[in-house]
Amino acid sequence: MASPRVSRVQPIEPQFRRVNKVSISEDIAQQILDLISSGNLVPGQRLPSERELCKNFGAARSSLREALRGLSMIGVLTARVGEGTSVAADGGKFLGKIMEWRLITEKHDIENLLEVRIALEGIAAANVARDGSEPDIARLATLLGKMKSAVKDKKQFAALDLEFHVTLAKASGNSLLFDLISMIRNQLVTALEKLLLPQVRPLTYKEHAAIVEAIQHRDPDRARDAMHTHLQSSLARHRATMGEKIATKTMVPVGVKKPSSRLKAKSVPAALVEKGIAASPAGMQTAPEALPD
Repeated sequence: MASPRVSRVQPIEPQFRRVNKVSISEDIAQQILDLISSGNLVPGQRLPSERELCKNFGAARSSLREALRGLSMIGVLTARVGEGTSVAADGGKFLGKIMEWRLITEKHDIENLLEVRIALEGIAAANVARDGSEPDIARLATLLGKMKSAVKDKKQFAALDLEFHVTLAKASGNSLLFDLISMIRNQLVTALEKLLLPQVRPLTYKEHAAIVEAIQHRDPDRARDAMHTHLQSSLARHRATMGEKIATKTMVPVGVKKPSSRLKAKSVPAALVEKGIAASPAGMQTAPEALPD
């Protein structure tokens, strides 16, 4: 005869307080989250029965179930028939859902997201250079070769660019880094594709080549610096593009005479013009450097 299953419930009931907010289910959910964050509820631990929870919260069963259902949907709790409700064993799903929701609803500025990428992906590149496996590094080199072949195809080049960064993040061996980089990168897909102009793609390829070379030489500092250079260049290209859009919106219609001082175009840093990142003051794009052999 099988021995009865031992409950993992700890004496947490005294820590619940009676709810008094307008949104009762929200208060219940917040209390449960607070208990998890403080360590009073641990992954895998089963919650008391619905009857006990309703008594401790001083809430109706409908409000309790609404709170538990919401926490289950985002992966904080796990509910199984015959086993009750317990704290999820893996918080990764919960973290991912929360981060995705924040990125979608808060409409973060593109520059802010690019700046966060600089920090996160610099660490990822250094990790791969130091600890990455040979197969992972070989995959990055293969993607780099495909990027070189697709430099004239914007759509294919953009897809390979995305795959390169996601592959590198995964190869870093840090699952949290991978999740954060993937979520941020996915929010920037459309914006980054707009920056991959014909004259920019060869430069972007060279920047990726510098990252791979540093990783192949197992040089973490150089790999981090190469990634920083690449992402800072992306940020500069975004700012230059936004500057051109603003200038276009404020252009005076043909036939309307204005003092010449008001027609003066906003100056563009010479370094950006020389690299092909931005247009020259005359509106002509500098010729892109040839791809390395």
